[in-house]
Amino acid sequence: MKTIEIYFVRHGQTIFNKYNRMQGWSDSPLTDKGLADAHNAGQRLADLSFNQVYASDTTRAINTARAIISENKQNPELEVKPEFREEFYGYYEGADSAQTWFEVLMPISGEKTFHNFLEDHKIEDSKDAMKAADPFHDAENNVEFWERLNRGFSDVFEKANDGDHILVVSHGTTIRSIAKQFQPDLDVTWGPANGSISKVTMNDDGIQLDFYNNHADTPLN
Repeated sequence: MKTIEIYFVRHGQTIFNKYNRMQGWSDSPLTDKGLADAHNAGQRLADLSFNQVYASDTTRAINTARAIISENKQNPELEVKPEFREEFYGYYEGADSAQTWFEVLMPISGEKTFHNFLEDHKIEDSKDAMKAADPFHDAENNVEFWERLNRGFSDVFEKANDGDHILVVSHGTTIRSIAKQFQPDLDVTWGPANGSISKVTMNDDGIQLDFYNNHADTPLN
């Protein structure tokens, strides 16, 4: 049975992160802190030999991946993989995050924040709510999000060899959704920090979450 380990890193802090803007398929540059986040993640992963490094096709993910690679002793190659993009927020791309979640979630749940919504609702429900609230209905719902993401997982697994270590630089809601999907009892009311590390093991039987949102002050395990 083929088994691979996939390390997910959330990109470093961006301008949109700093100013609390919705940042799905839209993009903004890494801040100085964001670049430091990326190099810190690279230093923590420096001794791991990665057979392949993937990043979503956003510049924030690509530049984070390049910083991680620059710290790695094996200097692995980078491949861009759009399937691991952030969730698409449609009309709400670039909008103020607090205002957006209020508009999207308040009518269906009475909750004012994404954090409070996740205390009593499934994260997939937030995706369906986003698409319903989007006046253009371009935002991804849960089915569309997972169809895209599953293509990415399938392609990574197909190309990998047994025992491979894979790095994927992705995004906050995407990593949070992956963690919740494969460990349903996990508390994801708080998303992964910029530069944090999460890990899954994937084999022919499926995917299991090994750890989530590992911070710089916590040993990798």
